[in-house]
Amino acid sequence: MITPIAVVGPTATGKSDLAVALAERFGGEVVNADAMQLYRGMDIGTAKMTMAERRGIPHHLLDVLDVTETASVAAYQRETRAVIERLLAAGRPPILVGGSGLYVQAVLDDLKFPGTDDAVRERYEAELAEAGPEALHRRLRELDPAAAIAILPTNGRRIVRALEVIELTGEPFSANLPKPGPARYGTVQIGIDREVSELDTRVDLRVDLMFAAGLEDEVRALVKLGLRDGKTASRALGYQQVLSAMDGACTIDFAAEETKRATRRFVRRQRSWFRRDQRITWLDGARPDLVEAAGNLVPWSS
Repeated sequence: MITPIAVVGPTATGKSDLAVALAERFGGEVVNADAMQLYRGMDIGTAKMTMAERRGIPHHLLDVLDVTETASVAAYQRETRAVIERLLAAGRPPILVGGSGLYVQAVLDDLKFPGTDDAVRERYEAELAEAGPEALHRRLRELDPAAAIAILPTNGRRIVRALEVIELTGEPFSANLPKPGPARYGTVQIGIDREVSELDTRVDLRVDLMFAAGLEDEVRALVKLGLRDGKTASRALGYQQVLSAMDGACTIDFAAEETKRATRRFVRRQRSWFRRDQRITWLDGARPDLVEAAGNLVPWSS
């Protein structure tokens, strides 16, 4: 019986190319798991594959949000699972690909999303702005030690969310975290990584190519569509740096260099996130037989 394949790992490792190759090999379709590629018009700065690069393979969950909309993991979970189940019913293996760890986890694990309360969240966000994430993390550690271990002390947004859920539900936030076990749908998880210095070089080259390809013009066009009003889209790597340059806070050259630095930091966070999942089998993205090696990890391929 066919199962989905998830191709995960840090940015710029070659995941998208591998996903297309696997879809070609197994007659599958690609399902996006990159939060920023959900947005229409955010093409250059997210390294979204062109139609030619997709080589006729259908891609799902791309270009589904306006830049003014806030991406929702809960909505993504619901919509992506529906796509996966439809593809499986049609006998076409879904190839889930992307580096947004929480989005992948939301699809493959029993991740629950309790309700929200704007007033409660705004109160915690005000405390975050005033006292900083470390102070709120200390409070979280007192209320829910397990959640404090799972959430970095610097991740203000997740700390606020955890405290909000604890207050609203009266239960530990960690009660909503997925329990270890097989991935949903029997998904085969393949991690792609590269040697650190090589990946840093690839990130720098990718950013240079993005700016040369017209990222600044893309941002200017998206500003007219409300990019500055988008809480999620405006914070995307590259886009927030170009917005700063447009505001006169820095030069466009500085924006490019800052995008490289921020992306390299992001790569390290992605690596840390995915390496915690022992169900992932890792492959070197530089190996010449990558497609063959990845295909051999799929138990129903023979």
